Amino acid sequence: MNKILTRLFSLILMLILAWFWIIINPRPAFGQINTINYSNMNLENRDFANADLVGVTFVAAEMRGTKFQGANLTNAILTKGVLLKANLEGANLTGALVDRATLDNANLKNAIFTEATLTRSRFYDADITGADFTDAIIDRYQVSLLCEKADGVNPITGVATRESLGCK
Repeated sequence: MNKILTRLFSLILMLILAWFWIIINPRPAFGQINTINYSNMNLENRDFANADLVGVTFVAAEMRGTKFQGANLTNAILTKGVLLKANLEGANLTGALVDRATLDNANLKNAIFTEATLTRSRFYDADITGADFTDAIIDRYQVSLLCEKADGVNPITGVATRESLGCK
C-alpha cells in the first residue's frame, strides 16, 4: 500500500511540475516564423495577383478593389477584411479564415473556398460562378442567398457551385 501511495504522489508531483512549466514557459506549438502580417493596413487597389500568400494575415485590412486573381491564400486569415469589389477570380482560399468579411460586389469566379470558414461574412452581388465552397462553414442565410445565383463548375476541382453549397 505504501508503494502505491509513493507512486501516486510521484505522478501527481510530476503533473504539477509539468503544469507549472507550461504556465511559466508558454510557446506556440505550431508558431510560424516569418509570417507576413497585413493586419489593419490599407491595401486598397493593391495587386497580389498570382502571389503565394499561404498563411498570410489580413485581419481588419482595407482591401477594396484589391486584385487576388490566381493567388494562393491557403490557410490565410482575412477576418474582418473589407473586400468590396475585390478580384479573387481563381484564387485558392482552402482552409482560409474569412469570417466577418465583406465581399460585396467581389469577383469570386472559380475561387476555391474548400474547408474555409466564412461565418458572418457578406457576399451581396458577388459573382460566384464556378466557385467551390465544399465543406466551407457559411451562415445558413448567406447560403440561401448564394444559392439564388449559384452557377457553373470550378475548372480546378470539377465541383459545381450549387453542389458545393448544398443548394436544393
